[in-house]
Amino acid sequence: MASQNDRTVESRRAESPHDPAAATEPGGDHAWEQRIAALPTEHPLRSAGVADSPLISTLRGLPAAHTPVWFMRQAGRSLPEYRAAREGTGMLEACLSPELAAEITLQPVHRHGVDAAIFFSDIVVPMKLASVAVDIVAGRGPVLDHPVRTAADVTALPELPDSALDPIREAVARTVAELGDTPLIGFAGAPFTIAAYAVEGGPSRDHLRPRTMMHADPASWTALAEWAARTSGAFLRAQVEAGASAVQLFDSWAGSLSLADYEAHVQRHSADALAAVVDLGVPRIHFGTGTGELLAAMRDAGADAVGVDYRTPLDVASQRLGGRTVVQGNIDPALLAAPREVLHEHARDVLRRGRSAPGHVVNLGHGVPPETDPDVLSELVTFIHKETR
Repeated sequence: MASQNDRTVESRRAESPHDPAAATEPGGDHAWEQRIAALPTEHPLRSAGVADSPLISTLRGLPAAHTPVWFMRQAGRSLPEYRAAREGTGMLEACLSPELAAEITLQPVHRHGVDAAIFFSDIVVPMKLASVAVDIVAGRGPVLDHPVRTAADVTALPELPDSALDPIREAVARTVAELGDTPLIGFAGAPFTIAAYAVEGGPSRDHLRPRTMMHADPASWTALAEWAARTSGAFLRAQVEAGASAVQLFDSWAGSLSLADYEAHVQRHSADALAAVVDLGVPRIHFGTGTGELLAAMRDAGADAVGVDYRTPLDVASQRLGGRTVVQGNIDPALLAAPREVLHEHARDVLRRGRSAPGHVVNLGHGVPPETDPDVLSELVTFIHKETR
């Protein structure tokens, strides 16, 4: 018998204009036009150049001119132009400056020739926009002034006003105006990861406090996760409406969960966050670290493609996904510093394994390490394009 959570997820999928589990069964141009009909006529995804780009074609389950590639954290500390642009500017200040956020988002596209830009932001930006007292502390990460650990703490969380998203809309609009036929991927943290930061008050190794709250105070956990889903969903929607042509939901800490806990306490909230843009039709990617046992559940939360970290081979991931879901990944970031022939052979192996899925977007199995030589990334993009044309 299906669980209540199974029925909830299935009902969300039934309400969607397309079923992500069937995303690799294209229904032709008419079906695509129906899917994106709610987008503004001037949206980049309504243009042939972006809709037929390697990234969007692959996410639609269609053939592409080459296997698309982009890198998580591609706009970051590995680029000297990023460090120059950020000099003297805090992380959250940079994220909330439309001009600077657009400049940083564009840098890796200009430098590496990647097939997509990822919007420069941070998981806690929506919390900051909602007036939660949070900052990013150098060498530590996001830190909240007041952790959220009781029912009263959850009730006190402010809602995110739509007007607070205006700097995000402006940054996206500035970015897409410069991208041409290169699609922009919108960014947001998944509800579990946002809630985990809120409960812990900062980074954690085992995320014991949020996992404890799930079981010791499930009502407070549910209320917190619902708040996080509303906040992330609004953040994604603002980016799409302003011009993002796909989105990725990052669940950085979901790997600390068992499959049972994910399905019972997390999946429906990720589904709510992803559902915030379902009527707009943009492809949706769901990525987590250490989530090899959760891949199908993450897909069933409403994703067209599932990101796979470096721990799980792509052919194994595709098998767990039933061979019907586009995969993204999963070059090991540790190999970026290896001899060129070692990196190339590893990349070839990733490409071979990726062919077991109906579509493959090349990425790292996690983010770009800050000490990475930018020329290695540029050369890797060229190598992947040549290998797959």
